[in-house]
Amino acid sequence: MTAESTIFALASAPGRAGVAVFRISGPLAKDALNLCRPSPQPKPREASLRKIHHPKSDELIDQALVLWFAAPNSFTGEDVVEFHTHGGRAVAQAMTEALRVQGFRMAEPGEFTRRAFENGCLDLTEAEAIADLVHAETEAQRRQALHQFEGALGKMYEAWRARLLRSLAWLEAAIDFSDEDLPGDIAERQTAELRVLVQEIAHHLDDKNRGERLREGFSVAILGPPNAGKSSLLNALARRDAAIVSATAGTTRDVIEVHLDLGGWPVVLADTAGLRDSTGGIESEGIRRALARAEQADLKLLIFDGAVWPTQDEATQKLIDERAIVIVNKADVVANKASAPQNQAALFISVKTGEGIPTLLEYLTHEIDVRFADTGAPPLTRARHRQALEECQSHLERALKDNAAELRAEDVRLAMRALGRMTGRVDVEDLLDVIFRDFCIGK
Repeated sequence: MTAESTIFALASAPGRAGVAVFRISGPLAKDALNLCRPSPQPKPREASLRKIHHPKSDELIDQALVLWFAAPNSFTGEDVVEFHTHGGRAVAQAMTEALRVQGFRMAEPGEFTRRAFENGCLDLTEAEAIADLVHAETEAQRRQALHQFEGALGKMYEAWRARLLRSLAWLEAAIDFSDEDLPGDIAERQTAELRVLVQEIAHHLDDKNRGERLREGFSVAILGPPNAGKSSLLNALARRDAAIVSATAGTTRDVIEVHLDLGGWPVVLADTAGLRDSTGGIESEGIRRALARAEQADLKLLIFDGAVWPTQDEATQKLIDERAIVIVNKADVVANKASAPQNQAALFISVKTGEGIPTLLEYLTHEIDVRFADTGAPPLTRARHRQALEECQSHLERALKDNAAELRAEDVRLAMRALGRMTGRVDVEDLLDVIFRDFCIGK
């Protein structure tokens, strides 16, 4: 056991605050309690008020709450000590210096959570959920991350893996003990079980990427002809001047994004170049990017110019589909609100007066609720989950086509291995650096 294998970090946000939390984990973490006065060590899992002194100069650093968690009953599964000091910068610097002098090493990003995984306190899906909780900005993101942290996703994958393990055991028995008195319908039973599992995995994959979208933000693009009020609408919804507004057509040349919280849903709202025939190189590129964003967007806000209504821009009309919300701006000057493009109801708003903006927000939030609402089952939240499940599904589908028991058993084994990578049961060394490198220091 060495001090170098014992790590520490400021686990709370840096900067001025009421409280700063320093976390120490490792085989010699308990030695950090030697910084405390009076000398009696705190009892495990009880907060104690202590004075913290520098290990060399014995100078008083601060008065803090001290907690000690004895292994394995801690977040990392190791001995863990926490100091809850005052949150000034000078205190944080002094505590960092004292812990370094004690011989402890500064933790790398995600190292605490990685140790928790390696010591069996978390599976990989739960570890990833911690990162999602730290980065959650909306209520829906928090709920999804917490649901995953509680083990919903990992338990489902482990249940599937256990079913595959049972099927593999029977297949192996049929191969190794073919001359024994085994049930004659082993192959049929396992075929039926594998078919059911393939259907369950297919249903899980067919989720419209709900979990990934929730982590990254739902993409909403504002599209329409020049001077229809796209940039003005972006600024109104963002409640700040995020885009330049000008009467000059073609002012917006590139995609401008703002992040919104709509009813707990994270939304990435994009303003795009006006759609029209253009011979200018820069503006043409902006229009190309606008159309590309329209293809990628989860929802499209198609803005028509109320000043010329009911005349309708043809380029914008072509984008009307099931992902489109039709909006007519400048409702304060619209003479006829009866017409609607392609028999699709339009929302009439005025960015200038604010008319219809609350209705638009309610409608947009409702559309996201309907399209991406929670179905009850834990969703896929990362591309690596989807890739591993697709690989598992592919192996199982091939197993169902295999006539030889040996080939079927091998495909089931490969499918089980793909599932195991999701929770970290097998073949995880190549995943660890990728998973934990995006964690913040102290987690």
